[in-house]
Amino acid sequence: MDALHLDVALPLRPFRLELALAVGRETVALVGPSGAGKTSVLRTIAGLARPERGRVALDGRLLFDAAAGIDLPPEERGVGYVFQDYALFPHMTVEQNVAYAGGGRAGEVLDRLGIAALADAQPGELSGGERQRVGLARALARDPDVLLLDEPMSALDAHTRTGVRAELRRTLDDLDLPVLLVTHDFQDAAVLADRVGVLVEGRLLQVGTPGELVAAPSDAFVASFTGANVLAGFARRGAGGLTEVTLGDGSILYSVDEGEGPASVAVYPWEISIAREPPHDSSLNHVRRPITSLVRIGNRARVQVGPLVGEVTTASVERLGLHEGETVVASFKAAATHLVSRES
Repeated sequence: MDALHLDVALPLRPFRLELALAVGRETVALVGPSGAGKTSVLRTIAGLARPERGRVALDGRLLFDAAAGIDLPPEERGVGYVFQDYALFPHMTVEQNVAYAGGGRAGEVLDRLGIAALADAQPGELSGGERQRVGLARALARDPDVLLLDEPMSALDAHTRTGVRAELRRTLDDLDLPVLLVTHDFQDAAVLADRVGVLVEGRLLQVGTPGELVAAPSDAFVASFTGANVLAGFARRGAGGLTEVTLGDGSILYSVDEGEGPASVAVYPWEISIAREPPHDSSLNHVRRPITSLVRIGNRARVQVGPLVGEVTTASVERLGLHEGETVVASFKAAATHLVSRES
């Protein structure tokens, strides 16, 4: 059963936020570029921003209803809010910060999140991951009916981000609460959330599991935001039930998706192979260009070939002796090529 319902309209500069969303006892992430209206959604639920129309309900209880004149103050909404910078009081200890939320549950919540040993520490003495857990503890100390997190990973450095992200996911999984978080990073959303909504200029483009968004992006923006290469072209029916897409440079790519007219081709880096000559396999799409960038990350390498970025193993790079400036062939299958709308 969905616990949180909102259907609101809120004028923002320079666009209008219009959003309808239902969240069950799960974690839902809103992703999108900076200034898309993500934080305004959280502020609306928390009672810190007032829509011009619509309603917000939590477990059947109205928090806001413009038509009925209902607008509960923040302290009566049962909302736990973890701000982007965690908003800890620097002059208070960890325990005092959590106790400030009320409810007399500071010790219990610190134990639950595994940070009881930090009770007497000052915020300035904590790491980014520890501050995040303290901010979460303070929100949970209120025994909220919904938990809101604003860019929960943004204050962390790259070295600690992966570990803290996994810890936060385990914590959220243990909560029997609707959780709504916002982030500009799709990878964070994919790890932390059960479902992801892509928000652009106040409009929800698509909602689904991370896998659904990658497998079937609704448009070029969603495809690009989830990590795909996106190339604009013109689609028409081809032979053998395939669709031919002619790109701006006159080259042709093939897709099993049906489409006609202006369209964009989306293909993910892991679907692309790199070789010196086209492979003798079922790949129909071949782009021959010089390597303009080759970046090694762990045991993987991201290789840019013309307009495409492919992701291959570093073992493949070494075996082929690849270097920037060399001409290679980036190949991928028609079945890996998605046709998406160019509208956004």
